[in-house]
Amino acid sequence: MDKRTEQFLKDPIFPLLIKMSAPNTVAFLINAVVVLAEFWFISQLGITPLAAVTLAFPAIMLTQQMAFGALGGAVTSSIARSLGAADKPRAEKLLWHSFYISCFGALAFLIIFFIFGEPLLRILGGTGALLEQSLAYCFVYLLGAIVVWLSGSLTAALRGMGDMQFPAVLTVICAGIQVFFSAGFILGSFGLPKLGLVGSAWSMIVTSGFMALVTLIKISSPSSPVRLKLKRLTIERELFEDIFSVALPASLSPIMTVATVLLLTGLIGQFGTSAIAGYGIGSRVEFLLIPIVFGIGTAMTAMVGTNIGAKNIERAEKIGMVGATTAGLLSAVIGLALALTPNLWIGIFTSDPETLLVTKQYIQILGVCYVFQGYGLSLYFASQGANAMKWPIIITAIRLIVFSVLALVAVYWLSYGLVSIFYASAIAMVIFGILMVISLKMGAWRNN
Repeated sequence: MDKRTEQFLKDPIFPLLIKMSAPNTVAFLINAVVVLAEFWFISQLGITPLAAVTLAFPAIMLTQQMAFGALGGAVTSSIARSLGAADKPRAEKLLWHSFYISCFGALAFLIIFFIFGEPLLRILGGTGALLEQSLAYCFVYLLGAIVVWLSGSLTAALRGMGDMQFPAVLTVICAGIQVFFSAGFILGSFGLPKLGLVGSAWSMIVTSGFMALVTLIKISSPSSPVRLKLKRLTIERELFEDIFSVALPASLSPIMTVATVLLLTGLIGQFGTSAIAGYGIGSRVEFLLIPIVFGIGTAMTAMVGTNIGAKNIERAEKIGMVGATTAGLLSAVIGLALALTPNLWIGIFTSDPETLLVTKQYIQILGVCYVFQGYGLSLYFASQGANAMKWPIIITAIRLIVFSVLALVAVYWLSYGLVSIFYASAIAMVIFGILMVISLKMGAWRNN
């Protein structure tokens, strides 16, 4: 048994969780700041590019959640469980199978968007220059998305080995790279060609390509606990099934999440370009919350997976509650800070009065509910480690249904207006977090 596996099975939970999650949390937080900086670069182009990238966001969000969330979480879980069971050869074969799935996923997403992308963006409110810019952004991004998928699966593999530090350091380095290329390609800084909105897509492709290459070199090196070896290059149905047993159920959650975002964007789009842009600013600011949850969640996935593999279910459940509580409390602090001080930061992105108002309304309503998002999303990650995705999927579906019913009734039946959509989203978020905690307490991981 290697040192990291022994730590996951025996060390005190909270100090270990902080140790494992801190590097990724800091790295993801820095990356979130980069996302906001990139959004600021886009804001310098005007309201239409801001709205265009908001329309494109569901497609980009789904790609990233499938690569880093569904597939990434499955890879982390599969490798952690293999190491927990002391089966290193199996873990090495799983690396290759995650590689295959990444390539297929990138190609599938490109084909689907090629067929359905334009009609979908039109439904969301895209017309004229708004539609044109959003389509161009999506096509460029999805053409190069193979490196996004590979960087997601390869860094997830490292976390499954218990290595949280290297992906974190690499994320910080890539954050600096992305800022450079975003400023260059979007605004024409540093002597780079000014590409406008599509420059944002190019900057993400370049950064993800660098991350994938460096991670591939790391995993192929002799120092890696699980190596990408040519002798493990196989195609085995059982190994695909292992990854898909987590990835396919887990993929339903991002699909439903994106469905929620699509409905949200479509409803908001009826209120005009400024409303879409305002929602876009508010949703991007939420990226200050995601790194906290993602950092803790990825650590939980590896820790829970290792303990499940070793048949130590009680300890796995304790890891789940300790991690969820930590993520929930930190999310509450961030949400309240954003909700109570909207005037301090909204004006950085726009001076349009209507856009300012929409952003303020969004964050003041949603921000106070982020504690429930912290609990829910962190337990979603932990459930991937436990290979117990039944209840997270059901609960995510309930969230979608609750939001859809409340929002549609409020807008089309009661004519309550834009703010009612945000209240519907907040109520659904609260229900999501509460039900995720209840599912764990009721033995969701024991009955898997």
